[in-house]
Amino acid sequence: MNAVIFDMDGLMFDTGKVFALAWDYAGEKTGIGKAGYMLRKTQGMGFTAARELWGNEFGNSYDEEGMRRHTREFLLKYYAANRVPAKEGLYILLNYLRNKGSRLAVASSSPGWEVENHLRKAGIWDYFQVIVCGEMVKHSKPAPDIYIKACELLREEPENCFALEDSRNGILSACGAGCKTVMVPDLWQPDEATENMLFGRFANLEEVKLYLERTGILD
Repeated sequence: MNAVIFDMDGLMFDTGKVFALAWDYAGEKTGIGKAGYMLRKTQGMGFTAARELWGNEFGNSYDEEGMRRHTREFLLKYYAANRVPAKEGLYILLNYLRNKGSRLAVASSSPGWEVENHLRKAGIWDYFQVIVCGEMVKHSKPAPDIYIKACELLREEPENCFALEDSRNGILSACGAGCKTVMVPDLWQPDEATENMLFGRFANLEEVKLYLERTGILD
């Protein structure tokens, strides 16, 4: 077992606050008011997968295309001037995995332009052999499609892949695909049912590295 699949938002990068600001901005632009609080309700999901939740919250006032457009507008401007902070232990874990010869993938519901922007600005684009983004699969998280696709491109069976996630929807997606799922919580702490699905849970990515090193599970 020497393949590891990373989620991106909230797992590798501290993007939650930025998305909340973006959705506040987009919500005001489209007339529904500040909508940053929807981040907790839809964490790990793309706009399309979360359509029902947005519709239930705002009814006919919800303009999905307008939210997409203004969210992208805000994020492009923000990312042009700022680099989103990497989560604790990211570089330590990535360097450890590279030295072990692990094959690495990203499985993110975010659009491709955003994934590439973050990975390149953080200097870690070349660490990954496979990148799977939200627009590359029919069904976003919590459906398992994105992890199934990542495993296929890595040419590994899901049970031979570790998946690193921070959200409930991401965990459901990775577990649904059959991956060994490790959680590093960000905005949400697992309930008992979710906890029972996990292979492991750690406070940060450096702890993941220490666990892998201690157990020799990648050897």
